[in-house]
Amino acid sequence: MSDLETKPTLKECGGREDVSAEPALELTPGREVSIGDDRPVRRMLPTLGRRMVGPWCFLDHYGPDDIADGPGAQVAPHPHMGLQTVSWLREGEMLHRDSEGHTATILPGHLGLMTSGRGISHSEESPVPHARFLHGVQLWVALPDGARNGDPHFELHTELPRFEAPGVSGTVIMGEIDGARSPGQAYSPITGADLTLADGVDVRLPLERDFEYAVVATEPGAVVDGVPVPIGSLLYLGCGRRDVHIRTEAASNLILVGGEPFAEKIVMWWNFVGRTSEEIAEARTQWQAEERFGVVHGYHAPRLDAPELPPTPLKPRGRVR
Repeated sequence: MSDLETKPTLKECGGREDVSAEPALELTPGREVSIGDDRPVRRMLPTLGRRMVGPWCFLDHYGPDDIADGPGAQVAPHPHMGLQTVSWLREGEMLHRDSEGHTATILPGHLGLMTSGRGISHSEESPVPHARFLHGVQLWVALPDGARNGDPHFELHTELPRFEAPGVSGTVIMGEIDGARSPGQAYSPITGADLTLADGVDVRLPLERDFEYAVVATEPGAVVDGVPVPIGSLLYLGCGRRDVHIRTEAASNLILVGGEPFAEKIVMWWNFVGRTSEEIAEARTQWQAEERFGVVHGYHAPRLDAPELPPTPLKPRGRVR
């Protein structure tokens, strides 16, 4: 989904100076924001406490929302550059259309992966008819310099690798975990997984020592390294871990994200990831002039206008604040 804040701020993220070289346990509350159809979502990245985890630079959790008597999600055409969008549903369905001509219905357990490269636009909506509940996460991955100006494309993967542990059923969304590798195209060392946890779990999940990690809960009940993880918060785990201890006080679900700390400094604003504020301003101008990002056909409403850029100059802020 899009970042549809009406007054988004410029954010400079990335670089490795603020990466914890040791294991950490930092619980950071997210913040509630509204997307295009005024549905509230919980934003865990970026927040005041942390802006990136590996190459992951954006994470929203939404739902479960009862949309039986309404239109559900309705996000009009909008642009992206310099990133990948990762759509992951736990309930419901989402109809994707993009300016490269792709139309796809994303279902629970499917990976919808859009690589914007130099520029793409897309829309997202609940199809008609649609399921009663909508529940999922939307994530972005910052593209490294060598890939960020490439050709845009879209992937839909309906079968993803799984791994099992006592009381744990895991699906690899991006990258690799315990020998299971996602088919999604990745441009940086990365990992992302959905962990469905039974009641009474007590298990250690293997991790890569050189990666940094975080978890978010889409259902309550999980305790990670002794820290309960409530819905609406991100628990940052740092680097240098061979594994992580997970136990549950009730059946629950966690999303695990991680990867090699992203070395490049990036600038994020609205739906753009660049390297300078000048790049961001140019992309905004091109979107408003209907250049560069193509046209999405088939959506029932006009495309979104870009917000106004903030008047203040960009101030370097790093990965954390």
